[in-house]
Amino acid sequence: MAKSIPEKELQDIEAVVSAHPEGVGLQAVLDALEQSLPRRTLQYRLKHLVDAGRLIKTGEKRWVRYFPADTEPRTGSSVREPSYEEAAGAIPVSRQAAEIQNALRKPLRSRKPAGYQHRFLDQYRPNHTAYLAPAERAHLREIGTPPSGPRPAGTYAKQILNRLLIDLSWNSSRLEGNTYSLLDTKRLIAFGEETAGKEHVESQMILNHKDAIEFLVGSAEEIGFNRYTILNLHALLANNLLPDPEATGRLRRIAVGIEKSVFHPLEVPQLIEDYFDQILATASAIADPFEQAFFIMVQLPYLQPFDDVNKRVSRLAANIPFIRANLIPLSFTEVPADIYTEAMLGVYELNRIDLLKDVFVWAYERSASHYTAVRQSLGEPDPFRLKYRSALQEVVQNIVLERLDRKTAFNRIVQWAEQHIPQEDRQRFREVAENEVLSLHAGNFARYRIKPSQFSAWQAAWSPNP
Repeated sequence: MAKSIPEKELQDIEAVVSAHPEGVGLQAVLDALEQSLPRRTLQYRLKHLVDAGRLIKTGEKRWVRYFPADTEPRTGSSVREPSYEEAAGAIPVSRQAAEIQNALRKPLRSRKPAGYQHRFLDQYRPNHTAYLAPAERAHLREIGTPPSGPRPAGTYAKQILNRLLIDLSWNSSRLEGNTYSLLDTKRLIAFGEETAGKEHVESQMILNHKDAIEFLVGSAEEIGFNRYTILNLHALLANNLLPDPEATGRLRRIAVGIEKSVFHPLEVPQLIEDYFDQILATASAIADPFEQAFFIMVQLPYLQPFDDVNKRVSRLAANIPFIRANLIPLSFTEVPADIYTEAMLGVYELNRIDLLKDVFVWAYERSASHYTAVRQSLGEPDPFRLKYRSALQEVVQNIVLERLDRKTAFNRIVQWAEQHIPQEDRQRFREVAENEVLSLHAGNFARYRIKPSQFSAWQAAWSPNP
């Protein structure tokens, strides 16, 4: 009967190989092992690990190299180091970011457990410390500033709101593993139609994003890095998704873990409260909107202040300074989920931001290009309709929800204008509101936050069958 190999010896060999994702030769493994083994014995151990699928072997004789099982080895007589573009896939990354990826691609058991480090937050000094270099911030501001002059907070986001609702809801949900397609997402947001064969939790996630984005854009003058905004943002994003309904909009009181990571988040509720407030105060004090956005993407999910949905909150919260300053928003268009996950693990386990910064800058460049094209296709918006956007939404929504017929609806518009609109704008407001009501159809009523059942019920009153 063959003698069994001690599992500890096999794990030690695996740990050595895992430290060399670029591949390692037999002699290097032999030199790195703490326990001295005969060369023939090590060859036997390595063969056992390869046969068991725990290591990968390439080459023959002197060119034999061993790779971790979760690595795609490069073949051929020479082994070249991958370019940084290849290492990240779609996103070019820096040398520092590539180092983070290599460290995170080791098996979990060979990565050092890490707890929450308060000094990572405490060492940041607003407007003195900076995650983004001055040249990076200047570049982002140049591509992210629309050509229009100063306008009220939220003006730009309102102009592209219909596109932003779909883009950001879909991409942020996709980064969480949601399987809805872009077309599925459009149908869900526009008509409330769930896609057959999908889990209800997926449609709930997307609709929660829609509500949260509308909250940010609709409250552009009031939002900021404060408890009101961030707690309500979490409540909207987590609605009907948490096992404990009372945990929505409430800071965490339980221990949580991070899947496929050696990071252990903070567990003391009082410290979570204190550090959460410190993050908000620090973010509020940062002058540059791009530095603000990236800071919150780093520090908020690192603290894990909520039972779940932390990364979603950070992605939407990153748009707060863009909405307030009328900059192009960040929708995470085309960001690969695996690269984003690695970038967050780099923050969690290593307190290193280089990979996440590369993702952030690349993603913003894509968003800026996308929304510049979208904005050009939309033409110049009517300033009057933009000024009274909320008022028009309210009066049209009320007409539908109350199922008013034509005569009653037009009387309501007159009365509403007399009560809420300055005299010099009343006539124009009535004309625009009446046109909005007359233009309602099955393809556009969702922008007034009207459900399909409510629209159908109103149609029956508006155009009764003879």
